[in-house]
Amino acid sequence: MSVPKNLCARIPENVSDEAASFTVLAAIGLQGIRLANPTLGECVVVTGLGLIGLLSVQMLRAQGCRVLGIDYDPSRLALARQFGAEVVNPSAGQDVLAVVQAFSRGRGVDAVIITASTKSNEPVSQAARMCRKRGRIVLVGVAGLELSRADFYEKELSFQVSCSYGPGRYDPSYEEGGNDYPVGFVRWTEQRNFEAVLDLMASGQLDVSPLISHRFTLDRTIEAYDLLSSGEPSLGILLQYPRDNEARLSQRTVSLLEGNTASTAGSTTACSVAFLGAGNYAGRVLIPAFKAAGASLRTVVSGGGVSAVHYGRKHGFTQASTDGAAVLQDPAVDTVVVATQHVAHARQVLAALKAGKHVFCEKPLCLTLEDLAEIEAEALARPAQMLMLGFNRRFAPQVVKLRQLLANVGEPKSFVMTVNAGAIPPDHWTQDKAVGGGRIVGEGCHFIDLLRHLAGAPIVGQQAVAMGRHPAVAIADDKATITLQFADGSFGTVHYLSNGDKGFPKERLEVFCAGKVLQLDNFRKLRGWGWKGFSRMNLWRQDKGQAACAKAFVEAVKTGAPCPISLAEVIEVSRASIELQLALARNE
Repeated sequence: MSVPKNLCARIPENVSDEAASFTVLAAIGLQGIRLANPTLGECVVVTGLGLIGLLSVQMLRAQGCRVLGIDYDPSRLALARQFGAEVVNPSAGQDVLAVVQAFSRGRGVDAVIITASTKSNEPVSQAARMCRKRGRIVLVGVAGLELSRADFYEKELSFQVSCSYGPGRYDPSYEEGGNDYPVGFVRWTEQRNFEAVLDLMASGQLDVSPLISHRFTLDRTIEAYDLLSSGEPSLGILLQYPRDNEARLSQRTVSLLEGNTASTAGSTTACSVAFLGAGNYAGRVLIPAFKAAGASLRTVVSGGGVSAVHYGRKHGFTQASTDGAAVLQDPAVDTVVVATQHVAHARQVLAALKAGKHVFCEKPLCLTLEDLAEIEAEALARPAQMLMLGFNRRFAPQVVKLRQLLANVGEPKSFVMTVNAGAIPPDHWTQDKAVGGGRIVGEGCHFIDLLRHLAGAPIVGQQAVAMGRHPAVAIADDKATITLQFADGSFGTVHYLSNGDKGFPKERLEVFCAGKVLQLDNFRKLRGWGWKGFSRMNLWRQDKGQAACAKAFVEAVKTGAPCPISLAEVIEVSRASIELQLALARNE
């Protein structure tokens, strides 16, 4: 398992693994309690005594609060009473508001925490009626929110919805990047809530053993899920993993061949491939393309291992692994495909080259000019090894036709590329310059390469301008126009725009030259005006050249033919993309 550091907490010695498995659930309840901000001696109602509700009852009691639990299930009410709460059962004909009035000594309760799950508006409406003036209501569970203004207005009640298990939740910088919040400003993050829950367990103030209703071994997991939907009473359902030997638990590479537990023997066929990265694009596009091209699928690697095993079994890999370094030393692997997050590309490409492997890198090659210089030097020192980027649009059948038509034109060409890229949230990893490099480096490089390929001449000049600053525009450099000048006098513009409607075609290329025009619309329709013998080339389905790109690379590895994209062009386009991204950043 691979878990970001801010989502980990050390389990105290006297807390069992079974108890610790309740930590996240209890942290959800604890975050709701923190938002309610109860103080010693206050009276608090917990509506809904499921797992989170019963955990909340215990934590409120540990904080010195008087607690009243509301539920329809007598067994859950009995547990709440065992934990020190008073209880009320509406299904038994008890008048909830009357019981609450007596419980609060006629004043109304200080706070209500709703941990129920229902579409009804009643829990929130009832909470408002049972609160004192300026009472607090926190919704931890799910309930209808058609509220009565009068219920809240007259008492000046506060109402808040709790977000999972604390500050940091859904923040990629905190959860994935490992950037903690300063304790002086955010005392209780989700990780520190985990720690607080575990401390309560260690002290005996939080007891989860009465909440365990069923245990199932892992091979009976389906029965556990059937129980959830059966209507049979249940509470905490634990899945018990097998007690395995240490050697097996520490194994980082496993065989996917039936009956084997570890992989040793390897293929010696040409183009025996290891995939570094098993995300959606690799699993759904790249791996099938390499398989169809005839590559021998040796090893697939992912950080957590789960996706590697999934796609490995699906596509017929010999083994799956979480150990990329070991895979690079496997003599049965002669080709490495890098398909990880962009920030890892430079390091993995260099490591694969130094290990003597051919490398196919899904764009971009790297994120900095310094890394590019190091990769270029390493690749030049290894002319027998291929280094290719996944610039698949070169290999699309309609682009192949475009190139054939343009080859007979002796004049400079004018290219207009319009990319309706679509919006990506500012907090997405691709927008993070340190992780994704930005969208021009990460995706715009495709279109820089396409124009470079069709021009058939080196880039000799480049400019970029992004949308101007505006309060409504969080990211400007994914709304940019790039101008390229080529050595033969041709020029092109790439309008890379993320602020359009998704109903408009994503990619459109227009070429003007020698009194003629070509238009490629979304890799489906190619039309020509002024071309003798050519007017159109339409496809039944979109083809951006991914399969042909992989096939060309695999055949080159197998036959020893030159790399389908020269190293000079790989470096040239990568350098232009990085420089243009930097130029846009300076202009922001």
